[in-house]
Amino acid sequence: MPHVIVKLYAGRSDEQKQRIADEVTKALMTAAGSSEGSISVAIEDVAPSAWTASVYEPDIVAKPETIFKKPGYAPA
Repeated sequence: MPHVIVKLYAGRSDEQKQRIADEVTKALMTAAGSSEGSISVAIEDVAPSAWTASVYEPDIVAKPETIFKKPGYAPA
């Protein structure tokens, strides 16, 4: 039962978010062998000014053991 939460800078359209959800679903079906009906995808908008405190520090820096693709940036 994969559930994926995608956090993005705010500003994407609902159509873009749906395409992201569709592609994430396809990737999980292919890579993990999950059935489409077992996958859920949430998309959370994050204000750019809140990114470091809301995402980078708690989700990336504080949980390095969960990061399988590291970002190529560091907050300023």
